[in-house]
Amino acid sequence: MPRVPGQIDQAKTEAILDAAVEVIGERGLAAPMEAIARRAGVSKQTVYNHYGSKAELMRALMQRRVEAITAPLREPGAVENPAEALEAYARSVLETVITTKRYSMMRVIILGSGELPDVAKEVYEAGPLSARRQLAAFLKTETELGRLKVEDFDQAAEFFSGMVMGHSQLRSLLRLPSEKTQEEYGRLAKEAAARFMKAYAP
Repeated sequence: MPRVPGQIDQAKTEAILDAAVEVIGERGLAAPMEAIARRAGVSKQTVYNHYGSKAELMRALMQRRVEAITAPLREPGAVENPAEALEAYARSVLETVITTKRYSMMRVIILGSGELPDVAKEVYEAGPLSARRQLAAFLKTETELGRLKVEDFDQAAEFFSGMVMGHSQLRSLLRLPSEKTQEEYGRLAKEAAARFMKAYAP
């Protein structure tokens, strides 16, 4: 069955973003858009039609990543089961941090941030900052429903992220092997959610 135009556009978008992750991970933040287009199997103009600049492309990459990481906060029943939602969110965060292939792009972004500060700004705002704000919004909803008692939602979101990430993020950025197994990370996510719920219990 042939795909409709909207499906074709979406397929090209995903191909471009997937190619950008690979090419930028291999060649750095200054990788030319032509190389991304070749890897995606599209023309350079097609890439620019979708994303007018490298900064816009990186913002789209980060938005897609954040959508995947924060998905547990939007799952049906998440609001009714905040402990489970926070645990699932923590697992999602850890999966991104400890999977070297997915996190290699963040390393090259950091390396190239001095030369391309506008791109670095887009990455931060669409990535870490957006994820924290979505978590803060979730905590606000839970507080309004009486399941949590949080006064500073942004601060609490930062606390939870710090509990989950710990030194794992730094080890990943330094290309050091993980100190924990997948099972241990799962237990960490569960413990972080439990302690957070206890700390902010109404």
